[in-house]
Parts: sequence; C-alpha cells; structure tokens
Amino acid sequence: MITAALARRADELAAEGTAFVTATVVRAQRPTSVRAGDVALVLADGTIEGFVGGVCAQQSVRAYALGALESGEAVLLRIVSDGAVGEDPATGREIPVEEGAVTAQNPCLSGGAIEIFLEPVVPAPRVLVVGETPIAAALVSLGSQLGLEVVPVATGSPEPSGRDLAVVVAAHGRDELHTLRQGLDAGVPYVGLVASHRRGAGVLADLRADGVPEAQLELIDVPAGLDIGARTPAEIALSILATVVAARRGERAVAPRNTPIAVAAPAPLAIDPICGMTVAALDSTPHVEHDGETVFFCCDGCKSSFEAQHRAA
Repeated sequence: MITAALARRADELAAEGTAFVTATVVRAQRPTSVRAGDVALVLADGTIEGFVGGVCAQQSVRAYALGALESGEAVLLRIVSDGAVGEDPATGREIPVEEGAVTAQNPCLSGGAIEIFLEPVVPAPRVLVVGETPIAAALVSLGSQLGLEVVPVATGSPEPSGRDLAVVVAAHGRDELHTLRQGLDAGVPYVGLVASHRRGAGVLADLRADGVPEAQLELIDVPAGLDIGARTPAEIALSILATVVAARRGERAVAPRNTPIAVAAPAPLAIDPICGMTVAALDSTPHVEHDGETVFFCCDGCKSSFEAQHRAA
C-alpha cells in the first residue's frame, strides 16, 4: 500500500504537471525483499522514490517505467532471476505472452520473481485558446472531452511555452500578431489562427513585414483546422481540435520544440556486459568510460568486475 508521504508526493507531482510512473508490486516470490503492495514513483529522469526492490530490481523497473512513460500505456512487468525469458523459474512452464505484459530476465536478482504494475501519470497536454468568441468557447467545451487541458487566455496571460501542445487564436483581430509570434518563438507544436483566407493572408503579410522567417510562417495553420465544410462554432472547433490531435500524435508537421511536451525524451537502453541485464543509460546508472564509449552496468558489483577484467588484460 502506498504510504501517506508517497501519496502526497504523487499529488505534488501531478499538481506541478510533472510526469511520473506509479510502480506497484502486485506479486513477489521469496526470497525477494519486496512485498505485494509496495509502491514507488519513477520520474522521467530515472529517479525512483519509494521501494520496489533492491538495486538490481530497480534497474529493470527504471528501464521499463521510462518506456511506459514514453508510450503513455500501462504495463505489467515480470522480473525473473533465471531461466529463459518467458519461462516460469519455479515450474519451468512457458509464460504466455500477453498484450500489456513483459517479462525481463534479471540475472543478479536474489531469487524468486516479482510482478510490478507500471502506470504512467502524464499531465494532459495544454491548449491555449485566445479570444472571447463563440468558436473559442466551443474549443474549451469540446477540448476537455479529448483529454486536453484547454485554457482560455486573456491577452498576454498565460504566455505560450514550449510545453504547450497548441495555441489557437480566435480573437477576431485582437492582439493576433503578438500572440502568434509568441507561439512560434516558444516552439509550440500547433499554432492556429481562426480567420478567413483573405484576412489570414493579411496577418501573415504583417508578420513577414515584422521579420518573422518564412519557415515559421508556414507553421501557422490558417484558416485553422481541417477543411470539413464547417460552418457553426462547434463544427469549426471540431475541425481545429482534429488538427491538434494530429499534432499530438505526431501525424502533422509541427514547429520544433524547445522543450518536450509533458514528458522528457526516453532514456536509451544499454546491456550490462557482465550479466547481460538491460539497464537505462542514465548518469545515475553505474558506468565507466572504456575505449571511447560509455559502458553501463546494473550495479557496482558488475562495474567492478568489468574494471578488474580490463585491468588484468
């Protein structure tokens, strides 16, 4: 069971908009030191807060938790100490491969097997909607149903940042140039302007005259949204949100981001050359520089063995 302190920490992270993974032990075989119900939080930088096993188990949890954070999908992680991956070490029987579950062999585990449910907690992407128009109101109403944090914006507050998914300007001419430029400068993936073709061309011309590069101007979606023949505010909002979803899923060319949306880039994985275990290639993972490359290990013991072997050589 999660402790009160860890529950408060999870609430703090969620309130800050920080992505993390809740790792809950659902089954543990002796002689492992964890018990069913033990919980830890795994942050995007690989930090583990709480307890879900010793150093070796933590390496497997860290590696697969970061993968879950990247995909946004929960996964059941089964860590076994010996035997072929996909084989129950207690019975020798094959473990069925199921969607949503993965089995990892961890040779340095003390024994037994551990099953840990990894559940990513990723803040809803923020969409800033600028303007007090029927279309802006429809965007706010529909967007929340798509798992988006849609924020109505008064002029200048809050300002777009590289962590936002989209900025939609539906202000009918009020402070459009400034807001559009802010969105482009912040590297927001989707920047849309609600305007007719004619007025949109005029806005782009003004931005061009103000020194905005052509490559950035091409990233402004104007008229905003897919061409579905939309007429009503709700239909126009639907067409815009469809494009925002495409940007969220990486299906549309978007502006280069200065910072990631919601989560950090996933850590690359590495293989411990001593025990063959898969680990996350992070600064916090034991490692050494060898022949111009960084070699990562599951624990200091494997690192020491590697160093001893190469000193002898």
